[in-house]
Formats: sequence, structure tokens, C-alpha cells
Amino acid sequence: MFWILFILSLFCVCNSILITKIQNIIIVGNMYNNLLNVTEDQCICEMIKVNDSISALNYFSTNQTCQLYRSNSSTIYVEFYLNSTIIFLNQSSISILNIQEYQPSTISSTPTAISSTSLPAISSSTTNVCNNTFLNQATYSVGNNPHSVAVVDVNSDNKPDIIVANQIANTVGVLLNAGSGTFNTQTNYSVGSSPWSVAVVDVNSDNKPDIIVANTGSNTVSVLLNAGNGTFNTQTNYSVGTSPWSIAVVDVNSDNKSDIVVANFVSNTVSVLFNAGNGTFNAQTIYGFGTGPQAVAVVDMNSDNKPDIIVANVNSNSVGVLLNTGSGTFNGQTTYPVGGYPVSVAVADVNSDNKPDIVVPNYGSNTVSVLLHC
Repeated sequence: MFWILFILSLFCVCNSILITKIQNIIIVGNMYNNLLNVTEDQCICEMIKVNDSISALNYFSTNQTCQLYRSNSSTIYVEFYLNSTIIFLNQSSISILNIQEYQPSTISSTPTAISSTSLPAISSSTTNVCNNTFLNQATYSVGNNPHSVAVVDVNSDNKPDIIVANQIANTVGVLLNAGSGTFNTQTNYSVGSSPWSVAVVDVNSDNKPDIIVANTGSNTVSVLLNAGNGTFNTQTNYSVGTSPWSIAVVDVNSDNKSDIVVANFVSNTVSVLFNAGNGTFNAQTIYGFGTGPQAVAVVDMNSDNKPDIIVANVNSNSVGVLLNTGSGTFNGQTTYPVGGYPVSVAVADVNSDNKPDIVVPNYGSNTVSVLLHC
């Protein structure tokens, strides 16, 4: 059985991706992934994630099957096969070296007979098919009732990892990025009761992001310091108000140490815990709020370079703003009416006037409120 051996010449294309297609021919060897019921564009998107010397795919239009290949060598084997397409990434040219026999290490799922000895026409084009499309979901098991998620590189390999708060399991799960957008099985760390919100921020100035969790069942905040390589120390717990539902970790007193701000739903308060250094925190300072503060954001609203507190109050149908007076203390809230049962809050400049505006989704009235900054 014979296959045609190709040598690929590589080059870099700036601001575009060169896609080389050959009709009625397929690559033969050991594929690393097989995707079913996908479009050709989705198949190309998956190939683009790979950065080895050779990134290539077979696509079969008759049954929408995608076979993905990668290799750090400089050669590949191909064979002729009707109603198929072989696609290469970033290849400037393909030249036939000779005809050689090739014995694959595993049986190919495609026919092996050669129907012709002439090479089909080669076409090249640039593509941006991944700009607006997504592949089908990949799912990963975590703990019971995952309620909040953060995506941050926690092991300094320049690949973002997943950190999830598992409410019923009373854990946070860490899924390290294995490369190419795949993730390892979660590692679980115990936290308080009913972890509801999670943030991942360096709180002890060691350039390693730590995990901070609001535990609505135990009225605490758990801090898990990063021990290195994406592992975490046992939690340290700090008392806050009743039913902390949302957490933000921001330096509010200008000492270059990240502080903790928590919205306490049942006690109608916001807790501010100043960072005492080395990842430890002082006892909370409590500020009264509207009824049912459920979500919190911490952003400088009045351009004084001091972050302010913005909270969505679900039971009073309002958002409250507490301006920072300096050194991390805050004035009483100013409230603004919004729709029914505002459950979240985001702050961004939506009208390009260099002033932050407030956006709130109203669960009870099926609306979104936008409060433009005066």
C-alpha cells in the first residue's frame, strides 16, 4: 500500500491565517481528535488552536466528520479519497518528494485504496472563520451545584484555568488548563458552607493569584493562598454579615494591597475587610445598605482615583452608590431606582464620555436598566 509523502514549507502570515485546501485527498496517520456533526469552519477553528509544526485536518462533507492531526515533524502522508478535503494551516507550498510505503500504527478509519496517481488542484485562501462562531460545548465534571466561576491563570503557565464555587459540595474546584482549551480534572478545596461567589486575586503580593470565596451558609469569607504550581493552602475564614452573596477584591485604601468587599443579602449591609499584609485581613467594617444587597461592584465613579462601592438592592429595587472618602472609608449610600428585583450590576462607560455608567438586569420586570453618569 502506497501513500504520497509531502514536505511542508512553513511561513508566518501577519494579520491573517493562510488556509491551504486540497480536494479529494486525505491525511493518513494517527489523528488526535475526531469531531462529528460539525461544519468545515468549526473544524478549521479547532485546528487553529494547535501550534505544532504541522496542523492539518480531513473534512468529509457527506457526513460532516472532522479528523484533526498535528505533528512536530516536517512530513506527512496522504492518500486519495473522493468527497473529502485536506486543509493545512500556515503552509506556503506543498511539494511531492516521492512515493513511499507507509504502515500506520493504528488502522485508519478511512479507505486505503489509491484511486489515482495525480495530485488534485491545490487552493489557498485566508480565513477569519473563528471570529464569530463557536464549537460545540465541552463539559467537565465539578462539584454539586456550581454557582460562580472565575477564569485566571493560577499556575503561571500563561494558560487561564477555571475556578468554580460548588455550592452544595462546599468546595471550590480548580481545573488546570491542559493546553488547546482543554482542562484537567478538578482539584477540590474545602471552603465554608454554601460558597456563593468566587474571586481570584493576588492578596499577598507574591504574584500568584489566590482564591477568595463568599460563603452564604456560614456567613464567612474563605481565603485560600496559592502555594505555587496551581495548588492552594487550606482556607482561612473571616466573619462577615448574614448571607454574603457577592464579593469583590480591590484595593480601596490605596496601600497597594487588595481588600475584600462583600454584599450581605440578609443583614442589608456591605462588609469591607482591609488587607493587613501577607494575605491576612482585618475584621470587617460594616456599612448599612438598602434591603437585599445581592451584587457588588467596586469602581471609581467620580474620577478621584479612589474606588467606590456600587450595589444592586433586590428588595428595594434600587442601586446604591457609596463614594470613597479616602483611606478606604465610605460615605452613606445614594440610591437610584431601577426595575424590579435587580440581581446583578455592571459598571462601564457605555456612551464614550469617559465616565462610568451603571447597568442592571431586573429579574422581576424583565428589563435592563442603564443609568448614565451625569
